Amino acid sequence: MNPSKVDRNKLNKLTDLPNIGKAMAADLQLLGVHTPEDLIKRDALQLYNDLCHVTSVKHDPCVLDVFMSVVGFMHGDPARPWWEYTAARKQLLSLLQ
Repeated sequence: MNPSKVDRNKLNKLTDLPNIGKAMAADLQLLGVHTPEDLIKRDALQLYNDLCHVTSVKHDPCVLDVFMSVVGFMHGDPARPWWEYTAARKQLLSLLQ
């Protein structure tokens, strides 16, 4: 969903989250994430690595940006476009190299 349309009080399904459409919701479900609340105990980088493993595909790093946005949102961050997480993702990945 477009971050500007997200209502924190109406999070019934994954597509109610910022930056999550049908395809990304399906990817999250592959990882055992079925409700927005399921993201509270999850790590964005681990979700990304798990998705790459489960699908046997090296996904675009922007997928990690999306995961960072929704995990952050579920921890109280404002709903923001996924691309606002690109710099944080690049910094995170540089620390892991």
